[in-house]
Amino acid sequence: MTDTNPTEGARQSLDVGSARQLANTTKTVPQMAGITPRWLLRLLPWVNVESGTYRVNRRKAVAKKATRVPSLLEGDQARVSADDLRKVAIFSDADAAILEAMAERLATKRVAAGDTIVKEGDAGDAFYVIARGKAEVSTLGGHGETLRVAVLGTGDYFGEIALLRGTPRTATVKAVTAGVLLTLAKKDFDAVLGRAPGLREDFQRRVTERMKLLAEVEEHGERRLEAVASRQGESDLPQVFVEYEDAPREYPLHQLQTIVRVHTRVSDIYSKPIDQLREQLRLAVEGLKERQEYETVNHPDFGLLHQPETFMRVRSRNGRPTPDDMDELLSKVWKKPAYFLAHPRAIAAFGRECTRRGVPPPTMNLFGSPFLTWRGVPLVPCDKLGVVGHGRGAGTTNILLMRVGEAEQGVVGLHQTGIPGEQMPSLSVRFMGINAKSVASYLVTSYFSAAVLTGDALGVLEDVETGYYHEYA
Repeated sequence: MTDTNPTEGARQSLDVGSARQLANTTKTVPQMAGITPRWLLRLLPWVNVESGTYRVNRRKAVAKKATRVPSLLEGDQARVSADDLRKVAIFSDADAAILEAMAERLATKRVAAGDTIVKEGDAGDAFYVIARGKAEVSTLGGHGETLRVAVLGTGDYFGEIALLRGTPRTATVKAVTAGVLLTLAKKDFDAVLGRAPGLREDFQRRVTERMKLLAEVEEHGERRLEAVASRQGESDLPQVFVEYEDAPREYPLHQLQTIVRVHTRVSDIYSKPIDQLREQLRLAVEGLKERQEYETVNHPDFGLLHQPETFMRVRSRNGRPTPDDMDELLSKVWKKPAYFLAHPRAIAAFGRECTRRGVPPPTMNLFGSPFLTWRGVPLVPCDKLGVVGHGRGAGTTNILLMRVGEAEQGVVGLHQTGIPGEQMPSLSVRFMGINAKSVASYLVTSYFSAAVLTGDALGVLEDVETGYYHEYA
């Protein structure tokens, strides 16, 4: 006889755990937290490189461009090698003995934040290299106001013309942070040039020739093309020709490879409802594409972080990415800028600076996702721009701004389509065989690179601090 009045708490139906034995389970494909939108790879225009090498031909730059002077800092003592002094334009052709003597006479000087290093109007009596820290260059405007000319940092230098001519300073240089400088006094430089007869005259001749050349070239070091503008008459027309670079840069395609191994037993009998081989390859390809984006940003040869020229590098004044700094970067890449590329933390830090000033940046939609913009240019997030430093969200990073496309003489991605076993452009999967343990191997290969067609197509805002938060009343 059945008990029609079960005791309280007794189960009255089939247990869920038991019921699951007769039910199917709805499964997802394997998820991967490391997958990102890879906006850079999606937004870069890609050029098909049939030969495997991409050559960028440019006009010849006849005047050497400014570069930074690397220094070795040991504690609070700094030094520069004689060869590195050649990075200073007026020293580039100097005799090696002169540079050795100059390097020996460089003295270390420490400054505190707020110290005036040189003052506008003072006698030019020394040359300076910044070994550590930041300094601001300013001058007086026509109405007596202070105008900021530039922010200098590690590797930058100033005062080299003063060594020869002793002319008054044309700007004031003040330390923004505590720092270490290398200085060469004019009296020490004069002593170097006085060691041999004719040395000073030879050095001054080289400097004069360089200054004359600078007057004949345009902003990017290319020789100015002469032309005649006239309304009437029969003017004698100048005869010109355009020089090309003697050794143009070439970009060979970079290779990324990995081998995916799958036991045949797994792929044979455990592939329904989800194909094991397909998922193994899919996740491997996702990982390879993430690495491709990382290399496109960080590779020491062709990575976008390493390609901006010195004159396209901007330093933030106080470390935070302010609207002023972003405007300065836009003034460098002003010819059809396409987008900023920044770490999400850097974008958040910029948003905080905009909020502080009461100018929240507008948003726009790309590929169905919202992006912050500045002056109409989108800020594209990319976690491959690393944050270095303090941990827990704080640290320094860089923000890139680029013009893109071959037609715009901008930044382009490079790949080759139609390779054997191609699964997507320039990425192939090829079966390598089965070993004695019944393990099948598949070779996954990606070919790519990135090129900057002209120097003014890529700029960078350096050493951006991501961990600063404002206090509001």
